[in-house]
Amino acid sequence: MGAVLQRHAFGLSWIEQGAIARASHALLDGRSVWLIDPYKDPAALPAAVELGTPAGVLQLLDRHNRDCAQIAQRLGVPLRRLPADGAGTPFTVISMLSIAGWHEVALWWADARALVVAEAIGTAPGFALGRRAGVHPMLRLTPPRKQLSGFPAERLFVGHGPPLESGAEKAIREALAQSRREIPRLLLSAPGLLRKR
Repeated sequence: MGAVLQRHAFGLSWIEQGAIARASHALLDGRSVWLIDPYKDPAALPAAVELGTPAGVLQLLDRHNRDCAQIAQRLGVPLRRLPADGAGTPFTVISMLSIAGWHEVALWWADARALVVAEAIGTAPGFALGRRAGVHPMLRLTPPRKQLSGFPAERLFVGHGPPLESGAEKAIREALAQSRREIPRLLLSAPGLLRKR
């Protein structure tokens, strides 16, 4: 089953159907296209390339290898894995998490008022629990409040689930505030979410 393609003012997103809802993004800055944690889809990559000139592939989570290296090689662009800074890109890099088995950075795109978050927050059902966005189940006890607070984000692009094209700052604030309180509901909903995978 192919991905759902979602076109928006800042490029293109493609979202895998299912509870996990892997999502990748082609973000357009001028004529430059930046591919975020991409995975191969027969319709998405050609559509992404049509947006402009591919400038690079950014891998924001250590275990989000997906098809990043293959796509970067195919397009002849650099792969920036867990970039330390946003030099040469329109993004500011945010250090999200660095522990054994989980190294993640996020991006702040000031011109678009957009946050790009690979894993710590998502909009897929297993993250959001009926809200517009929610904290990753494994981070519910220690949500990334410091890392994600203070950004006037209108938009949110995530690694799991469709992007939010408006009201992202409020959605993120609510997700962080409710993170611990929703743990019982997360546990109750887990069997149903697993059946949908």
